[in-house]
Amino acid sequence: LVVKVKTATLLGIEGKIVVAEADFSGGLPSFDIVGLPDAAVKEAKERVRAAVKNSEFAFPAKKVILNLAPADLKKEGTQFDLPIAIAVLAGTGQMNCDFSDYVFLGELGLSGEIRPITGVLPAVIGAKESGVTKFIVPKENETEAALVEGAEVYGARSLVEVYNHLMGIKPLERAAKTDFNNNTAFAVDFSEVKGQEQVKRGIEIAVAGGHNVLMVGSPGSGKSMIAKRIPTIMPKMTFDEILEVTKIHSVAGVLKDGGAVTERPFRSPHHSASLVSLVGGGQKAKPGEISLAHNGVLFLDELPEYRKDVLEALRQPLEDGYVSVSRAAGSYTYPAKVMLVSAQNPCRCGYYGDDSRRCRCSESDVARYMSKISGPMLDRIDIELEARSVKYNDLQKPDGEPSAAIRARVEKARSIQAERYKDEPITTNAELYGALIDKYCPIGASEQALLKQAFASMGLSARAYTRIIKVARTIADLDGREDINEADIAEAISYRSLDKKLFK
Repeated sequence: LVVKVKTATLLGIEGKIVVAEADFSGGLPSFDIVGLPDAAVKEAKERVRAAVKNSEFAFPAKKVILNLAPADLKKEGTQFDLPIAIAVLAGTGQMNCDFSDYVFLGELGLSGEIRPITGVLPAVIGAKESGVTKFIVPKENETEAALVEGAEVYGARSLVEVYNHLMGIKPLERAAKTDFNNNTAFAVDFSEVKGQEQVKRGIEIAVAGGHNVLMVGSPGSGKSMIAKRIPTIMPKMTFDEILEVTKIHSVAGVLKDGGAVTERPFRSPHHSASLVSLVGGGQKAKPGEISLAHNGVLFLDELPEYRKDVLEALRQPLEDGYVSVSRAAGSYTYPAKVMLVSAQNPCRCGYYGDDSRRCRCSESDVARYMSKISGPMLDRIDIELEARSVKYNDLQKPDGEPSAAIRARVEKARSIQAERYKDEPITTNAELYGALIDKYCPIGASEQALLKQAFASMGLSARAYTRIIKVARTIADLDGREDINEADIAEAISYRSLDKKLFK
């Protein structure tokens, strides 16, 4: 007799159905797990043995072979404990019921309790796409699993509860469909930012078009303060975006309270972060900070302090919107569509060009400090902003424009882009490329002349040239205009002025 129990495993952030096949035969008692299991899966036999006995069931004194099919797919994690235990109970005749339409996920404690696991949401999505609609998961993970439309989810706290549910003794209560509130009340607001009107204007344009930003300014000029308020003016996430972000956070094991991620992520890794922690990878190829910031903001403060190889590794994900992590066990692709917001001082001491304090750095010191940011990395920055020291009089001014008012303009510009690109594989101006730039960003002769002049005098690259046009497209969208005019081009060019001034 071979018993088959459905469960799931993960390939990156994609769930795949796995079948736990158990065979029971005579001979010396043994329990072997095959099917390319990792160490955590191999240890499941000890957890399952103790959980079955301590739940007052009998563990078979037989030769048990447990195969996790397909056998060529590497199995990682502890989510296989529960399906293995169900296979044992069914294969020994202690549970005679039909569970073929269920997927089981959960780690077992030695006393039989079911503990939460990571990656439940993508596992449920993958299994649902394979035609399975019923799921038994740890109680702590039921809210996450219930996000999936059409999934019949039951949260259980112990092996005994699962047994009673399947046998009809005491059915589990079906998890209610997750009803989340997307009206986030932020603790911070743009109205608290004093002065820096040009920087705030640049940030508004950046958010409206999904553009990458670099802020350069002396210490205390408000760069970090402004960056932390960017999520308050970003459009609310759609349900599909919420699902995608929640999947990534679930796989990474950073999902809070087992619920959905309804706020746009804001990730701010320290400048000592390693390449793996930022881009992703490691022994189990987990998503990195750039993927955890998907559909949100990746904030890199003190940009030149990051290791050069770490910054260079960001170039491809920033351009393509995804990151590929290759390991011996396979290749995994994680979404990484982020708005990069970076900040730095203009020199080592921080006061180069500041009119309030004298800089102690030589010209060569400044050049050496700024050269830590490579040309190709700079080319991926759409908007460069100079944050000047805040004056005393600025601090005495009344509160500025609130985030809600800025967000309303941003959402209007984003809605224009959504309508424009509804038949294209992009959603924002920052994603425009090649033929799409020619199609959606036509510019006249006077605008071309202005661009030609800037291209020659500022030594711009071809990539910087296209980014100026994309920023100009966003400026026109904020004003509700279909055509890009000279003023839009001129303002977009002004956001590349630091190329000449600092990055010589």
